[in-house]
Amino acid sequence: MRFDAFRALVRSLAEDVPEEYFEGVLEVEVSPRTLPHPTRSGIYTLGECVPVTGGGSEGPVQSRVVLYHGSFAALSREGPGFDWRGEARETLWHELRHHLEWRANAPDLEAFDRAAEQNFARVDGEAFDPLFYLDGDSPVPDVYQVDDDWFYDLVVRGRVEDVTFVWHGRRYAVRVPADAAPPSYLFVEGVDEPPEGDLVLVLRSKPRLFDLFREQHLTQADVQATPLGEAGDGEKAIDSGRRS
Repeated sequence: MRFDAFRALVRSLAEDVPEEYFEGVLEVEVSPRTLPHPTRSGIYTLGECVPVTGGGSEGPVQSRVVLYHGSFAALSREGPGFDWRGEARETLWHELRHHLEWRANAPDLEAFDRAAEQNFARVDGEAFDPLFYLDGDSPVPDVYQVDDDWFYDLVVRGRVEDVTFVWHGRRYAVRVPADAAPPSYLFVEGVDEPPEGDLVLVLRSKPRLFDLFREQHLTQADVQATPLGEAGDGEKAIDSGRRS
C-alpha cells in the first residue's frame, strides 16, 4: 500500500474511534519512516505515542500518535497476506491506550523527559549524566531507546578487549579501544539497517559508594562493527569478550 493510501486508511480508522479517546491527542500522524527492532529481525515498530507535555504545571498530558508507513511496508514484505487495515487498526488503538495510561499517571513521564533533556545536552556537546539512558524506553533487557538513539548497557569489571552485540537479528563484534576504560561511550558504525540516530555501546563499572564523591571521566570513541552472522532466538543483546 502506498503512503497516501495508508494515510487515508489511518484517517478513516481514526474516525471510528470515540472522541473521548482523543482527549489530549494533538494529532494522529503518518510517518514514512521505517523503525526495525534493535535486536530481532523481521520485527518493526509500527507506531508510537509521543508525549508532548507531561502534565502538572504544563496542563493535562498531551501526545502525538504516530504510525510508521515504512515499518508497515517492511513487515508486509515478510510474507503474503499482510492485513494492512487490521494491523493499522490494532496499532492505532494500542497507541491510544498508551496515551490514556499516561494521562492516568503523568508523573511516570518525568524520568523519560529528563532522559530526553540529557540526550539533547549530549548531542549539543554539553555536560550530561552518562547514565541518563536508563530512564529511556527498554524493549529488551540492557537495551534502551531515547528519541532516535539506542544505548546498549554493559556492566564490566575493568577493561575488555572486545564486545559482541545483536542488532536487528544479526550478531556483531567491536574491538574496544585500549584507552576506553569504563565509563565509555562507543559509537558503532557499520551495522546493517542503522538507526536514525546514534547506536552506542556503553561500558560502565558496577557502581561503588565512593563513585558518588568523585567525578568520572567519560571516554567517547567511534568503533567499527564486524558482522558475525545471524543471532539465535533468546540470545543476549550484548556481552563482553576477552578482558585485558
